[in-house]
Amino acid sequence: MKLRAPCVPLITIDPYFSVWSKDSVLNYSSAVHWTGKDNHIMGTVTVDGKEYTFFGYNRDLYKLNQVSLDIDALSTTAVMENDEITLKAVFTSPVIADDYKLLTRPVSYLSVSYSSKDGRPHDVKIGIRASEELCLNETSGHDVTTEVVSFGSVKGMKIGNVEQKPLNKCGDDLRIDWGYFYLMSAGKDTQACEGSEWGQTTINICNNAEENEALLYLFAYDDIESIEYFGKHLKSWWNKDGQTILEAIDEAAAEYDAVKKKCDEFSQKLFADAEKAGGEKYAELLSLAYRQVIAGHKLVLDENGEILYISKECFSNGCAATVDVSYPSIPMFLIYNPELVKGMMRPVFRYAKSDAWIFDFAPHDVGCYPLVNGQVYGDNALKWQMPVEECGNMLVMAANVAIAEGNADFAKKNIELLKKWCSYLIEYGADPGHQLCTDDFAGHLAHNCNLSLKAVMGLRGMSIIQEMLGEKEQADFYRAEAEKMAENWMNTALNPDGTSNLAFDRPNTYSMKYNMVWDKVWGTKLFTQEFMDAEIADNMKHFNKYGMPLDIRADYTKSDWLVWVASMASSKEVFERYVAPLWDAYNESDSRVPMTDWYDTKSGKTVSFQHRTVQGGLFMRMLMDK
Repeated sequence: MKLRAPCVPLITIDPYFSVWSKDSVLNYSSAVHWTGKDNHIMGTVTVDGKEYTFFGYNRDLYKLNQVSLDIDALSTTAVMENDEITLKAVFTSPVIADDYKLLTRPVSYLSVSYSSKDGRPHDVKIGIRASEELCLNETSGHDVTTEVVSFGSVKGMKIGNVEQKPLNKCGDDLRIDWGYFYLMSAGKDTQACEGSEWGQTTINICNNAEENEALLYLFAYDDIESIEYFGKHLKSWWNKDGQTILEAIDEAAAEYDAVKKKCDEFSQKLFADAEKAGGEKYAELLSLAYRQVIAGHKLVLDENGEILYISKECFSNGCAATVDVSYPSIPMFLIYNPELVKGMMRPVFRYAKSDAWIFDFAPHDVGCYPLVNGQVYGDNALKWQMPVEECGNMLVMAANVAIAEGNADFAKKNIELLKKWCSYLIEYGADPGHQLCTDDFAGHLAHNCNLSLKAVMGLRGMSIIQEMLGEKEQADFYRAEAEKMAENWMNTALNPDGTSNLAFDRPNTYSMKYNMVWDKVWGTKLFTQEFMDAEIADNMKHFNKYGMPLDIRADYTKSDWLVWVASMASSKEVFERYVAPLWDAYNESDSRVPMTDWYDTKSGKTVSFQHRTVQGGLFMRMLMDK
């Protein structure tokens, strides 16, 4: 990968079990959680009695020199050396979307091997250390317990909070403080002990290494209970049949070669498909985004055995199962596993059908991660709701699931709610009132042209659903409503020169019309390709160094929406020109955080938001090809 990742993924399982390097040279800085807080894990190699770091930071130790770093969708590979040896470290989180065992098993790999550089034999030992920060939100005031553990082919240590209170809190900038972190090795001579470093309790393991023979390390986290869902504590999919964490780790170790081969094949195909759709830079963006998108979710089963795929709004407010976070993420999941989109929607449907939801439009979210018990965003006040936005989002998502699966059975189960939300859009969607949309950080806005497009596409999506259900009269009705609203939009949203405005009452303004993209994805032709091309050409007049601003109000932009607009282009060449500044932003930004989706188009710096699932929206152009 030519792209200099703003933050390098190392362990990427879920919103709590997440470890990154904020420097492209892995031993120049401490490992961190996605929030940026320290998550100290360090790898060392001792060569003929002299100790070096190869990832993580210790100022008192020598460092191997990093020769190369490569990142693909599922692995991060570093090659390092000194005068005596060359070392290769491969971090792999096998979170393949349609393999539920791999997707949910909370085990991440590190394979370490070395070869002699100077042609001489060397005495080499590999050591891994991990701090109590992996299992505590705050290290002060909490005691931890450690234990040497072994099972089958693996040996190592576990560490956890002495006081175990699963699912005891919720919020945004938080790490887990329940459950147990496991640091394990599949080596034959593993030595394990408790230690102290960084002013904290650590668990440490080490192994003797043989030249050209890889040592396998496994990082695992048993959170005991994963999600609270309307008062019930739910476990993850991986242990639904009672598998223990040690059994899972041992199984993962035995399967490493086969799993790594599957991961490599997946990553290579993702890159090839993305490069074909949008060029090399686009393929690199998707390769970097994939693990982040997955790791912003947790997959659990409800009491009926159905999948719930719960997102966390990372660094935006910590909401769980947020509709306008799921909506931009779905292109990636429609490609790799549409069932996960259904898993995003099930909590919303359940909540909207309950007496607790008092509005006649769709909810914004269903709780605060990891507590999915009902909305807490804005204290349920009307002014913080997103009525047109969320109705349109749910309808578009339902239509896309139906298209991806070739049937509308899922939508049929919730058809009365979908009809109710359509009625809301018919009444209020053509010219939305003073309200929030997905871009709620920009504040309330009346007469939002792009929000009106959401209503258009929601109604057209319902027409597709009804047609698939064989309800021709209903399909014709919703199609006619969408066509009428689209025609009205073209008559009221445009300036005399044919460009479109931010709001119906704000002439000579501009904004990204990203919601229109579904018209091209579905081939519904409510808007012409000529109009889409003209919009893109006008957008390019407003570009700053790092791309197209979201709208006329500020210099910031959103990565997902930028790619959605670019995806409406009639040629791959124009798409690549539109997306290239996004690649530059990540490659050059001083903001060393997991991919932000909200950044300044002049400085390239993060405005806010990081590690969000919305980067699944970058897959839009690839979805079109599919």
